[in-house]
Amino acid sequence: MFVKAGDVTFHLTELGGGEPVFFLHGGGPGCSAWTDFAPVAPLFAAGWRCLLVDLLQYGKSDKCVITGPMWDFHAARIVALMDALGVPRADFVCNSWGGTIALNLAARYPERVRALVVTGSMPVFHGPLAPLPEGARRGRNARDAYYGGDGPSWQKMRDLMARLEWYDGQAIPDETVTLRYRQSLDPAEMALAARSDEPRGQWQELTAELARIQAPVLFAWGMYDAFLTPDYPLMLARMVPRGQLYVMDRAGHHLQEERPHDFHAVVAGFLRQHA
Repeated sequence: MFVKAGDVTFHLTELGGGEPVFFLHGGGPGCSAWTDFAPVAPLFAAGWRCLLVDLLQYGKSDKCVITGPMWDFHAARIVALMDALGVPRADFVCNSWGGTIALNLAARYPERVRALVVTGSMPVFHGPLAPLPEGARRGRNARDAYYGGDGPSWQKMRDLMARLEWYDGQAIPDETVTLRYRQSLDPAEMALAARSDEPRGQWQELTAELARIQAPVLFAWGMYDAFLTPDYPLMLARMVPRGQLYVMDRAGHHLQEERPHDFHAVVAGFLRQHA
């Protein structure tokens, strides 16, 4: 369904019933709420009202140009979406790009967040032991490479997912690759990609914001995340007042897709603990 939230329109999928949980997806080419959370959403829908949101500039949501601080922009629009849906407070389960949005939202609008689960997000630009891969630009470089050269292709999408997002590239379902590839061909999405970082707003470093988060935060990480190794979320868990870390074996950047039943077991237990 489509929901008008202030000056933008979101697309979201709603499943289940009960206490609300927002699912915010990652920022790779062709990502949407359904591509990132389809394997695990039905498991959560047995106990929660699941709101799978296409973030702005992704999926079927508005492809608006963002000016000013990017994470502030996204957080404010998600709060406007909550208002439009009549949701005063919710849990958040987030991957990568979506997790950074939710962390900033939890810092700036603490009354709106009950508990928060974050996988593969990069809210700060340094690691505890060494500089981040490719100067913290690995994701942006991958996006530019995917859309560059001869342009997008099904095989380039599969190669990107196998190299950066999944632990076992051979296990990636063809239908997931196809969904991502088809979405990446959306004309408005391609127009944004052609401008690289310019239409996405000003990058923000959230060190100060992490210290202000009041909600409990579970950083759920893949042992073999190609963007950020588990020492990084351990650092994050110590930067938030109520942080903890779970590291999943045989998983990469998209553990909710690779290991949906195991992901659900861990995350559901955390959410029930803080209900």
